[in-house]
Amino acid sequence: MRIAFLIANAFAMGGTVRTTVNLANSLAERHEVEIISMARHCDRPFFPLDPRVRLRAMAPTPDWSGAPPGSWLDRRRARRPVRWLPPTEAKRQGVFNARTERALRRTLRGLDADVLVSTRPGLNLAAARFAPRRLLRVGQEHIHWGNHSDGVRLAARLLYPRLDALTVLTEADRRAYQRDLRVPPDWAVRIPNALPGGDFPRAPLENPIVVAAGRLGPEKGYDKLLDAFALVAAERPEWRLRLYGQGGLENRLRRRIQRLGLDNNAAIMKRTDDLPGELAKGSVLAVSSRVEGFGMTIIESFACGVPVVSFDCPHGPGEIITHGADGLLVPPGDVQGLAAGLLRLIDDPALRTRMGAAALAAAEDYRPAAVTARWEEFLAERLSRRR
Repeated sequence: MRIAFLIANAFAMGGTVRTTVNLANSLAERHEVEIISMARHCDRPFFPLDPRVRLRAMAPTPDWSGAPPGSWLDRRRARRPVRWLPPTEAKRQGVFNARTERALRRTLRGLDADVLVSTRPGLNLAAARFAPRRLLRVGQEHIHWGNHSDGVRLAARLLYPRLDALTVLTEADRRAYQRDLRVPPDWAVRIPNALPGGDFPRAPLENPIVVAAGRLGPEKGYDKLLDAFALVAAERPEWRLRLYGQGGLENRLRRRIQRLGLDNNAAIMKRTDDLPGELAKGSVLAVSSRVEGFGMTIIESFACGVPVVSFDCPHGPGEIITHGADGLLVPPGDVQGLAAGLLRLIDDPALRTRMGAAALAAAEDYRPAAVTARWEEFLAERLSRRR
């Protein structure tokens, strides 16, 4: 198969970029794979690409030092918004404008591929609107249907049914998209994200460390995690919380640490380039999200043999964690329940060990080979159906 991925900026660092690169690298072992980036802001992509994966950028951003000089017409087009996109998508600076739309339409018309996979709502809408029907057009959604803006949902109702299929990360997502869009019964398909390739370090589960990781934004619920860990530290003062990430709430969270008297027990460690290595230093992963699109940190923790205590929030943790086997699920937003779950694993090393072993076994379903096989089977079936 000849497979092309369409992404906003393949040179950036982010969850969608990482999962797209992981999948492209794995598929390249048996297929012709290309990544088409709407924008480019630097010389090299952040995530390493298999040399067999072709990468091209349609419209390098003006702030990139290597960008070719644009004409006055290009500069004028770059200032013009895309009228047909919902505002939440059209506002993505340097990605969606009249200049990049023109480049995208030209690229799609000449695309030599069997399959086009678009990776965010604006690109799904563009593929539905502009991609030739000779391509198998597959949209990807990393966000639950209910978390989209009203504008995105309206545009999706109008345009998404033109796509040949949509892949989502959870069964709850599949049901939601299938229910609210007028599409055939098997139009939406659940295929989870894959783990990165390579070996993961094995956690000894002996260090008195609870780990959390993710963007320091309100959706991650780190305010509730700190409240819960204050209850943990009151009973087990030798235990520490390490929170890896950065974001707009960092200063507020640091003040909360001081207010709760956790200066010696909780630390914001900034973002890390080796999250598996840091996860393996911990004995428990804490997930306090108010909402999750999937839960990449959970499956990475599983791959290190680290059990998880998580809010059973919409929509990912409950489909990844088997309560009582490889982790514990507590009611969403329940600070007391989160603290109790952490203390249960802290106080029972044998339980940690059993759950860690179960987590390792569960991680096998998310290995690149397993997820890639699901993609290959899905794409081959859809191509065969079209023929």
